[in-house]
Amino acid sequence: MHLDSKDCTISPSQRNDYSTLRVNLFSSEMRSPHLVFLVGVLFCAVVNGQHPHCPDVYGLATHPHPEFCDKFFKCENGTLTLETCENGLLFDGKSGVHNHCGYNWGVQCGEGRVSDVPAISTPGCLYQFGIYPKAPGCHKTYVKCAFGVPYETHCEAGLAYDEKTHSCNWPDLLLENGCDPEEIIGYRCPDKVEPGTLAYKFWPYPRFALPNDPHRLITCVNGYPRIVNCGDTALVNPATLTCEEQEH
Repeated sequence: MHLDSKDCTISPSQRNDYSTLRVNLFSSEMRSPHLVFLVGVLFCAVVNGQHPHCPDVYGLATHPHPEFCDKFFKCENGTLTLETCENGLLFDGKSGVHNHCGYNWGVQCGEGRVSDVPAISTPGCLYQFGIYPKAPGCHKTYVKCAFGVPYETHCEAGLAYDEKTHSCNWPDLLLENGCDPEEIIGYRCPDKVEPGTLAYKFWPYPRFALPNDPHRLITCVNGYPRIVNCGDTALVNPATLTCEEQEH
């Protein structure tokens, strides 16, 4: 996209009213006329020595940059700014991880836009923002980087870090990483479940109560244990082996 000062047509009476600004940019390859308008506002404000404003005086709106996935335009209470995501993040139009940006591996950039942003590395962090394995192998913790500082973060009880999904997962799905579900969970599924028992009711995924733990139970999948967490507001009913909300 090419802009020139002749594209800006602001009369003296319009200098403080950018909602009436007209920018001759609609031959641009950008798909959104509204985005074309915002880009023109920002450019023309610089040309005319003015502080850029948005068409809407109140509220917050964000718009993707036409060329770069790590940049975006933000209209906040009438002021238009060009923002850049922190290193390791791309604009996703949501609150995201930080300032309307999400992790680069989780954002669909789209064709024709630059998403390959060089890494700015610090000890323990490939990018300034990111999620990384603690080390090769199976681990119940992972590294979460923010502003280039690594923080060791624990998975929920019974889970291990999955590098493919950048999140915590059932350990029986991570056998190739060396995970031992029985060791991580501290439970061994029985080799045989008797028909007619409460556990057998859930076959082929029999359930079992966890001693002294009213908020969680065990379900066995292909012979491997998984923890089912009922959450903060529900308890395991030992008579049904299900999670039930508690009345207040």
